[in-house]
Amino acid sequence: MNFGIALPAAADSYNIVRRAEELGFTNAWFYDTQMLSADCFVAMAAAAVNTRRIRLGTGVLVPSNRIAPVTANALASLNRLAPGRIDFGVGTGFTARRAMGFGAIKIKAMETYVRQVYGLLRGEVVDFEMEGERHKIRFLNPELDLFNTHDPIALHLSAYGPRTRALTARLAAGWVDFVGNIAAGIREVEAMRDEWRAAGHALADLSATAFAVGCELQDGEPADSPRAMAQAGPRAAVMLHRAADEVLSGLKPGTSIPTQAQAEIAGYIALAQTFEPADARYLENHRGHMMVLKPAERPFVTAELIRATSFTATETEIRDRIDALRSAGYTQFTIQVGPGQEEAIADWARIRQAFA
Repeated sequence: MNFGIALPAAADSYNIVRRAEELGFTNAWFYDTQMLSADCFVAMAAAAVNTRRIRLGTGVLVPSNRIAPVTANALASLNRLAPGRIDFGVGTGFTARRAMGFGAIKIKAMETYVRQVYGLLRGEVVDFEMEGERHKIRFLNPELDLFNTHDPIALHLSAYGPRTRALTARLAAGWVDFVGNIAAGIREVEAMRDEWRAAGHALADLSATAFAVGCELQDGEPADSPRAMAQAGPRAAVMLHRAADEVLSGLKPGTSIPTQAQAEIAGYIALAQTFEPADARYLENHRGHMMVLKPAERPFVTAELIRATSFTATETEIRDRIDALRSAGYTQFTIQVGPGQEEAIADWARIRQAFA
């Protein structure tokens, strides 16, 4: 089992990534949430020149927000700084699009985008449509060695449903899943393994990454302690944001709502309906999303909701959960390191040691 970190990008994220490399983490994934955090490619470039071994990936990029030739160029440029250490994580979009009031893109559009990006990286001429016009494009000066299209850039798809899992298998890509509930996570990796086998691939070749948020509790520490609220509360609040999206914008919730949180969800939705401006309530709804717990959200985030949505438990319990994921077929466990919570990486490094 490999261990990675995921982080909302900051221009100086290289400091925590360098520390993660020293502690034995194999991967660093940078959120591509342009209205909430810094540009992921700027942060990855700084990390590339300040590290030597750790892999650097977009976790995950949203196709609608960066046209394919720009993404291919950015990936190839990073690959020049950190040859063979770049991962292209991509998804249909949740945070980055909902923070602007939009729902997810179509799966077919994501597939077309991925094929365009990799066609360009292979040096091919690619059909590209923009502003209602279609033209052929390609990299024009690869021989100048200004970027690197020679070393491989691994593809990873964020895939939660059957259609995106099928696409992952069809493209022989790595698979990224966000896991809070162990039973659900095991069901999802089993479904992904079924798709992988059906596509004719060897299970040993499946890269399955479990993204998670959590807090290692000390003996007797409650799951809603100030420390747990800071580290895991933002993940619990995602459930509030999803539920509010459905009411405020008519967007489908991405995951089921824990039954024990129905009262809190209802209370938060009532609050969200008062957000201003009235024609863009999603702005306040998604402020701080997955990074910090806003004071107004605190009354609705309970210890039970934190436990139901995150890896918030004692070290022994967390190790048992990760071991269950590993046994089910996950090959990497990635934990979020939120803004101001960088010291928590030492806790997760100690847990990582148990799987070395």
